[in-house]
Amino acid sequence: QVQLVESGGGLVEAGGSLRFSCAASGRTFDTYLMGWFRQAPGKEHEFVAAISPSGAYTYYGDSVKGRFTISRVNAENTVSLQMNSLKPEDTADYYCAASAQYDITTARRRSSYDYWGQGTQVTVSS
Repeated sequence: QVQLVESGGGLVEAGGSLRFSCAASGRTFDTYLMGWFRQAPGKEHEFVAAISPSGAYTYYGDSVKGRFTISRVNAENTVSLQMNSLKPEDTADYYCAASAQYDITTARRRSSYDYWGQGTQVTVSS
């Protein structure tokens, strides 16, 4: 069973930056597609970013493209999300997720992921 533990997040002013990470258990991390999703109060889950098992390919939601960067260090079983130029609209709970299968056509769908982190709060003030 894969467990995902998130760390980081917090409060930041608009235009600022935050970085947080997700650490995974197990010995097959380098075979997993990793992704980040978010959910703002009263809103549905939204795809944020995903990264292929090797880290060679990354994918971003339209609302964060150019501002957020996803990365991974397979030797440490970690995936990170760097968030720059933050906006109040970025305020949400952010969730790390892992998929045992890599398919770019479904990487943006919550149903593609098998394991989820506990969530990390990000609050952006204006």
